[in-house]
Amino acid sequence: MRVLHVITGLDVGGAEEQLRLLLRRLPAHSVRGEVVALTAPGSVAEGIRADGTPVTHLGMAGNRDLAALPRLVRLMRSGGYDLVHTHLYRACVYGRIAARLAGVRTVVATEHSLGDRALEGRPLTAGVRALYLATERLGTTTVAVSATVEQRLRRWGVPASRLCTVPNGIDAARFRFDPAARAAVRSGLRLAPDAFVVAGVGRLVAGKRFDTLVDAVAALPGVHLLLAGDGPELPALRARAAALGAGDRVRLLGECAGGPGAGQPPRGTAPDVPGVLAAADVFASPSPEESFGLAAVEALAAGLPVLYAACPAIEDLPPGQAPGAHRFAASPGSPADALRGALARHAADTGRAVGPARLPVPPVVLRYDIARCAERLAQVYRAALGTPPDGGTARVRAPGTVSPVLPSPSPDRSPTTR
Repeated sequence: MRVLHVITGLDVGGAEEQLRLLLRRLPAHSVRGEVVALTAPGSVAEGIRADGTPVTHLGMAGNRDLAALPRLVRLMRSGGYDLVHTHLYRACVYGRIAARLAGVRTVVATEHSLGDRALEGRPLTAGVRALYLATERLGTTTVAVSATVEQRLRRWGVPASRLCTVPNGIDAARFRFDPAARAAVRSGLRLAPDAFVVAGVGRLVAGKRFDTLVDAVAALPGVHLLLAGDGPELPALRARAAALGAGDRVRLLGECAGGPGAGQPPRGTAPDVPGVLAAADVFASPSPEESFGLAAVEALAAGLPVLYAACPAIEDLPPGQAPGAHRFAASPGSPADALRGALARHAADTGRAVGPARLPVPPVVLRYDIARCAERLAQVYRAALGTPPDGGTARVRAPGTVSPVLPSPSPDRSPTTR
């Protein structure tokens, strides 16, 4: 099966990294992929190419660059693709239209970043919703990355018969705690071995509310923050930490090096995300609205306790799947108060421990193993094309029916298979 993936851009981001992970595992299910990036073929594009998957840059100048549409149509016509898979809002709009014009009748779209009030970090408007719904009808199946996102799409008016859920996945082995990586990252960042370190990961945009995390850490003397990510809020967060007298304890690392499967970056550069998590004692996600919460699951795979404001990856599951994760409710007076209190309790517990405390890998990590998610997506492709699953044994939930996101992991499944 030949699949063309159309994505808005390939700078570092959750949807972009997720696509790379899937592309590495879909060939095991007889699915060969190619990628078109409408804009910004950044470091993730380089990684995808290094993995052996072709990437084409369409050169789109902006949301209203209609000249990109015929270029995309020509590319689809010439490729002989069985299916087009679109990712992120702009790619979904243009990709569905182009596929219809190119004669590709099977189109799967993944909705990665839909919130109740924002889409991909931007405020939802009536126009955005209308264009989304109009072009959604041109596709075959819309995939939500969580049950929460599927429910949001239903409220928008997307028919249940066109919806299914395939969650994001992680490579648990890549995030397994490594004491040597902890020592190396702490040494490189000049952090004392016994310093209490909080980690945060994500795009630095206003909706993620990393200002709350900076405020909470600044109010706790001796506590350090490693914040991995880049975005428009970076200068404001740096200025905020300095104004609070915590500029030396809040480390804004920017875009962290190391795509899926990469090792530790050279000394003197920013650590990769597994390195940041290895160096930390607790992970915090202050975002009040998420579509999935991938970074929190990665932190759990690293054995970290997790504090979160919203995380469908955890909240959509039965109790007990993530015993090391705890939701904190922001207080009306100061959003940082509840997080500050939770961090203070963890700092006190860590101070009584001997050496870095690490939790067992919880069931939620096994549930979101990327190999299983790739298998599930291949099943969705075959259902959309009307072809039987491999060997006639795999089952695909028909769109519109209610079922668990994925079956519970078997007790003998190893978390080291990503």
